Amino acid sequence: MNEKEIKALIYLLDDPDKDIFQEIEHKLITCGPEVIPLLEQSWESAFDPLSQSRIENIVHKIQFDQVKNDLQLWKLNNSEDLLEGLLIINRFQYPNLNEEQVYYQLAELRRTAWFHLMYDMSPVEKVKLLNNILFREFGLSGNTSNYHDPQNSFIQRVLETKKGNPISLSCLYAIIAQKLDIPIYGINLPKHFVLAYVEGEKHDKVLFYINVFNRGQIMREDDIYAFLRQLNLPISEAFTLPCSNLAIIIRVLRNLIAAYEHVDNAEKKLEVELLLSLIQDPAA
Repeated sequence: MNEKEIKALIYLLDDPDKDIFQEIEHKLITCGPEVIPLLEQSWESAFDPLSQSRIENIVHKIQFDQVKNDLQLWKLNNSEDLLEGLLIINRFQYPNLNEEQVYYQLAELRRTAWFHLMYDMSPVEKVKLLNNILFREFGLSGNTSNYHDPQNSFIQRVLETKKGNPISLSCLYAIIAQKLDIPIYGINLPKHFVLAYVEGEKHDKVLFYINVFNRGQIMREDDIYAFLRQLNLPISEAFTLPCSNLAIIIRVLRNLIAAYEHVDNAEKKLEVELLLSLIQDPAA
């Protein structure tokens, strides 16, 4: 459809006939993100609350469809890029975000760490350096006062507020470490996501673990084993060796579902459950 046809459809959005409205809504949603600027212009000039409400719902449905498509494509073609997966989840809540700001902030943190990084540093020294840059200088910390806040799962908000949950903080830490060629990867530990400093081509030799939520505390293998025994869980590679980026994004979505349930937002909870169903193995 051309712009004139789209504007004609938008003009009819206040039609009281439900069937006619649903047909118009379907046509506009089918047009995709390209119609959003015209919808937003119409919203600004509309004085009818019904038209404004309908426009808001249509814009949200178009943006949500885009997030669904982006997430499925990420799983198929781009799951090596953890940051892109996090940004897609971010678009669910912040569709108009200037993502360049996220890239810029992460690049600045990487540059600051790189400036102090020395070739002969031991793994522990590298982690202490990262801890100093991220927690002392930048001010990142665990959101202990509002642990279940959904905002803890959106990378943009974590960078803005400098507060997050274990998995969002771990993701930021790992992304920056990997950009510095420091082999730190996510560990899908039940109840508490952590990181591991690894060796070997297959990343199958863990030197130690890192509790990012506790300001980068270094943990030994025995600490992880003791934690699993407390939960009556087996000592399994699924809990002790690095997991995939897909597993991380699935866990971020699960955390977000629990967060929306905690704040009693059933509509958002259902939408995130749909996102999760698109990338999760049905048998999982």
